[in-house]
Amino acid sequence: MPNEASFRIFNPSELHKPVGYSHVAEVASGKLVYIAGQVALDLSGNLVGGSDFRAQTAQVFANLSAALKAAGTDFHRVVKFTCYCVEKVDPAQIAAFREIRDAHVNTAQPPASTFVYVSRLVRPEWLIEVEAIAVA
Repeated sequence: MPNEASFRIFNPSELHKPVGYSHVAEVASGKLVYIAGQVALDLSGNLVGGSDFRAQTAQVFANLSAALKAAGTDFHRVVKFTCYCVEKVDPAQIAAFREIRDAHVNTAQPPASTFVYVSRLVRPEWLIEVEAIAVA
């Protein structure tokens, strides 16, 4: 049987206290799982949510959940998110992203995260793409 995964998520006292993410995720043991960027496509490859950012984000997190489960892990073991959001999304909509993300992660020790605005994703109808690294 493999060793139990060991990791810690923290914020060094030498850095500002972040809101909604952590500065450092340290993995001491376990298997790292890399989840490719997930977009708002359902099982049949159809776009979910159209131009609705909240609906697309909810589908992205549903897809992340399925991928994490298939790899034998879950959101509480995600150590890093990288989020790409198209620039046409109003920055006020980021609150919807945080709400959906926070329904899945340990908000007391959220994963390290990077959120980037980009001009567009591969398909122009995609509004958000999120990749994850987790420990199993």
